[in-house]
Formats: sequence, structure tokens, C-alpha cells
Amino acid sequence: MQHRLPITAFTVTSALGPGCAAHLDAIEHTRAGLRREDFEGAALDTWLGRVADLEHTPLPPRFERYDCRNNRLALIALAQDGFEDAVRRAAHRYGAQRIAVILGTSTSGIRETELAYQQRNGGALPATAGSYRHRHNLFSLPEFVRDYLGLRGPAQTISTACSSSAKAFASGLRSISAGLCDAVVVGGVDTLCFTTLFGFNSLELLAPSPCRPWAADRDGISVGEAGGFALLERDGEGAIVFEGYGESSDAYHMSAPHPQGAGAALAMQQALAMAGCTPADVDYINLHGTGTLANDRSEDFAVCRVFGPGVPCSATKGLTGHALGAAGILEAAICLLALQHGLLPGTANTPARDPDLGANLLLEPRRRALARAVTNSFGFGGSNCSLVFARP
Repeated sequence: MQHRLPITAFTVTSALGPGCAAHLDAIEHTRAGLRREDFEGAALDTWLGRVADLEHTPLPPRFERYDCRNNRLALIALAQDGFEDAVRRAAHRYGAQRIAVILGTSTSGIRETELAYQQRNGGALPATAGSYRHRHNLFSLPEFVRDYLGLRGPAQTISTACSSSAKAFASGLRSISAGLCDAVVVGGVDTLCFTTLFGFNSLELLAPSPCRPWAADRDGISVGEAGGFALLERDGEGAIVFEGYGESSDAYHMSAPHPQGAGAALAMQQALAMAGCTPADVDYINLHGTGTLANDRSEDFAVCRVFGPGVPCSATKGLTGHALGAAGILEAAICLLALQHGLLPGTANTPARDPDLGANLLLEPRRRALARAVTNSFGFGGSNCSLVFARP
């Protein structure tokens, strides 16, 4: 299997703003994008990482059949940081049929489906509901992205809850290694909807204030939304390389993590083994860090087991909210920015680390040259994925 794939372009949009520059500025100044919940009358006591104005930015007429909140955010992310141009250059180099699209999402067009049912008349869905294939199902996202970018290679959706868009990197590496493609657009998009908001509320997991990862009084998550993409190329040149991944399943509980983080530790160990490095070679870990009692404790067990208490860590969901299926690409992008700019992110909203947790949590950002970073994405049901990125 080919390892060390160059990342020749990447981009991200979240509550921190559009594009990598907005995210770098937010990380440098610990500027959070969370705000009190104001999503379409949900009336929940929580805070959200919401992307502004998606309700008022429909897709261009040519792509109207794909129009939904998720694909609107995908388009915003695609059209920044020179990402489209990078994909076009790759298509010219390899051929449009040799570039795959592999994206993660957990909600896709569910908000569009919710609106259709709210507007039904006498049991019939409104004509404005549109095509199920293009607006509502999980494949809507990669099909839209492939169509918009003019690509003709394989396309795939990964939907494994919060590990979805991290697993897209793993699938992308395997696809290039297997000869299915020469380059792959990986990443993912997830947007707000009532299904996730009221679902997490029913589980009593929504924090009534901005989430506080690793804090002793942490009390839940702040749901966010994000969209981001990275271009992996077989023969490209990039400032950062994707070195390896680890994937595991807890096989423990439908929604709770393994108490000792057994699956999380295994994913990190596998990622290090594939990258050919040791824990001592890692300069920074972006924690999954949701801000719930069980998840942070479980991940702390796993991190301390694999890395010990010394490697600098931070949890950035206090800045962005938990973007669910897009958390993997959002936090991968944060790692890439950290490596590029020699910047260790801090942990927003957390005044002090829970004394019962042992990981070396950074509360404030720091400047330091970095060679290698790990990011963790752990989903419902114990679907775990860890990624390793490095400077060449």
C-alpha cells in the first residue's frame, strides 16, 4: 500500500468563517464561533457552531436539483482557498475519470427532508421537495461535488457518525493504493437539522453553555456544522503529507464509548504503525474532545495509554462546535494549519483541566515548530479513526 500521500490543497468552512485564513486567525486568538441556539425555531437551551446565511445562498440554476443546506455549504467550501483550481489542474494531469470523490456526512440532506414533511399537504409531499436522489439521500453530497468539479471517477459516501470524514482519508489512501484513481477529493460536510439537535437533546448531551472539553464541570456538546475538502495525489507535491490512519470499533455500546478507550487506543496505535513513527515523534494531538463526561474521560485514558502525559493536546470543539460527520475534516484542517504555521491551538472555554484527566491539555495557543500531528475522530457506536499528518 502506498503511504505518505501529498496533500496538494485543502479548504474548510465552519462557524469560524469561510476559508483557511479565518480558521488560522481564530486559532491564533482563540476566537470561538459558537452562539446561542437560534436555528429555525428549535428553541433549545444550548449553543451552536452555525455557518451564517446558508438559508439565503441557493445553488446556481445549473445545480438547482441538488439544492439543500448541506450542498450549499459544500459549494461555499469548494469555492475558496484555490481548491477548485487545484482539482482542475489534477484533472488535466490525470484525467477527470482518474479522480475519485470520497466524502463523509452523517446528516446529508436530512434538513431538506424535515422541511418537506413540515410542508406536506394532506399527506402529500410538496413539489418543492425535489428529487430524493439529489437532495435527500447520503449520496447527494459526493454526487453534487463530483458534478460541480466536472469529475468522472468513483464516488463514495462514508457515514459512520462523527468519524465519517476522517475515514474518508483512509478510504482515499486505499483507493489510490489499489489503482482505482490517481487523486482523490476527500473530506465531508454536515449541517444543522432538527434530527441531530433534538436527538442529542433527548440523550441529555447538549451543553446549556459553550462546551468545555476536558473541564471538571463539562456538561455536554455544542453542535456545529462545517464543510471541508482535501486533495490527495499519488504524484503531487504538498507542504503536508498524509502518513497513515488507524480504524477500530469498540463493539461496546450503541452510543457510549468504551470506558478505558480500548478502541480509541487501538486506532491511534495503528495510525502510528502505518506512519512508521513512535509516540515520541508526534508534536501535537487534536483531541476528539466533545465536552461530555464519558467521551473526554475515555479518550484521556486512551491518549495517556498510547502517548503518556507529555504530548501537547487540545480540543478545538470549543471554537467550532461538534460538526459530527464533518468533524474529521474540520479538525484535520486545523492540524494542517498547525503544521504549516507552527501553531499549537488552545482549548477554548476551558479554564482548567479536570484534575482527574492526565493528558497534556493546552489551554492557550502556543508558537512552536511542528513536524507531525495526530487527529482523533470517534463516533457513536465506537467507530474510531485516527489520522497522522506530517511535514515532508
